[in-house]
Amino acid sequence: MPRLLTPIPGPRSLRLAARRADAVSAGVASTLPVYIDHAEDGLLVDVDGNRLIDLASGIAVTGVGNPAPRVAEAVHGQIDRFSHTCFMVTPYEGYVEVCERLNALTPGTHAKRSALFNSGSEAVENAVKIARLVTGRAPVVVFDHAYHGRTNLTLALTAKTTPYKQGFGPFAPEVYRVPMSYPYRDGLSGPDAAARVLDLVEKQVGPPACVLIEPIQGEGGFIEPAPGFLAALAAWCRDRGALFVADEIQTGFCRTGAWFACEHERVVPDLVTTAKGIAGGLPLAAVTGRAELMDAVHPGGLGGTYGGNPVACAAALGAIDTMAELDLNAAARRIGATALPRLRAALGGRGDVRGRGAMLAVEFAEQTPEVARRVAASCHAAGVVVLTCGTHGNVIRLLPPLVIPEELLAEGLAVLEHAIVEGVGR
Repeated sequence: MPRLLTPIPGPRSLRLAARRADAVSAGVASTLPVYIDHAEDGLLVDVDGNRLIDLASGIAVTGVGNPAPRVAEAVHGQIDRFSHTCFMVTPYEGYVEVCERLNALTPGTHAKRSALFNSGSEAVENAVKIARLVTGRAPVVVFDHAYHGRTNLTLALTAKTTPYKQGFGPFAPEVYRVPMSYPYRDGLSGPDAAARVLDLVEKQVGPPACVLIEPIQGEGGFIEPAPGFLAALAAWCRDRGALFVADEIQTGFCRTGAWFACEHERVVPDLVTTAKGIAGGLPLAAVTGRAELMDAVHPGGLGGTYGGNPVACAAALGAIDTMAELDLNAAARRIGATALPRLRAALGGRGDVRGRGAMLAVEFAEQTPEVARRVAASCHAAGVVVLTCGTHGNVIRLLPPLVIPEELLAEGLAVLEHAIVEGVGR
């Protein structure tokens, strides 16, 4: 169970923070400056012995546990055999098997192919490369509040300026931003929100290479579009010869109560990008798509030195096995069923509580960050790790491990409930 032996952060964490200031770029920030020694399912234990309830999962990465037994076993087994050859030089079975699993799991029964990379940003960049090559078009349509990464192209695709884009331009051209379906703020139905978007695209852009969207936005505020929005966009793409690209980097791998968030609306993307929860904490990402699209790229056009590293591939196979064996889709749905009514009662109409499965958000009515900061700080001081997000910084997001014990989830929610009541009442 959780326990706090020192204030947060404790003395050993403070000493490490002093070392960090002399060694690590100030541009790398941390939400909670406690230094972790080890972890258990739903708990992070810091160097001072404080046991913190983890409602963040390393930003949706360690959903299967931290460490997950099947992942740890697979990693040890692989690292004892070999750590790297570069798949582009001498390939290995693990890469092939991960691609086979992705082809089977992602939405749609059509023939698929996959390519593996290191990070979500790399996956998104390569999806755009594929779309541009296949269609012969340059424009990419993205959305308000979107987050797609920190490389130059993905910063162009990302909406929020501070801290991500400020001072880092110029950015890649031919990126066009349109309004997201945001039911809490715009009140539009899915079809009406899509019609607004598509009218803008028809008049101001023309047929693009692709429409790139997070089925539920992550950093932008866990914004869940109104029903019918995604389907209307996908249908328009089919009619215009554009690719519908689903960025499932944060939503994928059981996080929303389905393998992928597009499944909730029976939308089948042309390309899907994945990362985060794919490998239980090891760096791995992928693009999976229709076989004729993925195979249209010339040999050597996709790849990277570390893409599909054998140790990361072994971890991914262990993580995917864990998801299936433990039915983590059902676990995610149980987390949502437990948390949503409690959070709605605590907020009391002073904003919006939303989400699917174990991807949950509390948005405060005020479009300023102060309330969310107070609530997060209160949780952190009590030993519960939560994150903020949203264009205005006014959203608390929850991404608990899908294997979190019920009693830990209940205690973490109790702390958050108290923080919400105190925070909105000031």
